Amino acid sequence: MNIDIKIKLLRGNASIPAYATAGSAAADLKACIDEPVTINCGEIVSLPTGIAISAGRSDVAAFIYGRSGMGTKHGVTPANSVGVIDSDYRGEICVSLINHGNEPYTVYPGDRVAQLMFAPVYKAEFIASETLDETERGRGGFGSTGTN
Repeated sequence: MNIDIKIKLLRGNASIPAYATAGSAAADLKACIDEPVTINCGEIVSLPTGIAISAGRSDVAAFIYGRSGMGTKHGVTPANSVGVIDSDYRGEICVSLINHGNEPYTVYPGDRVAQLMFAPVYKAEFIASETLDETERGRGGFGSTGTN
């Protein structure tokens, strides 16, 4: 399924997100910065992408995910794990990154820093209830189903 997304370029060096391969689920977001930015260990930085978007409908939201290579090789991931861009947000998309690694990490202008994915949104009608349906798991919490 495809969806039309309007993109507004907010800065002269902004890039339209692009899918790296035909099978990519998410499009790459690039840092729209004028000079390199170094993220020290434990530091959080917010990087502009130079774009704003609109899906033109409220049943779709955009989600910002980390790039696997940055996370697994360098420990650099989105600071909030997954960023949610609500359907009515029209400001610049920024990517907040945190360096969990052991060395400073430098982002250069135009580097791919995150992935942008679109998904349907289901709004819940919350209904107060005295009881919930019974399940095999019940109230079992963290680790209650074992490790194997």
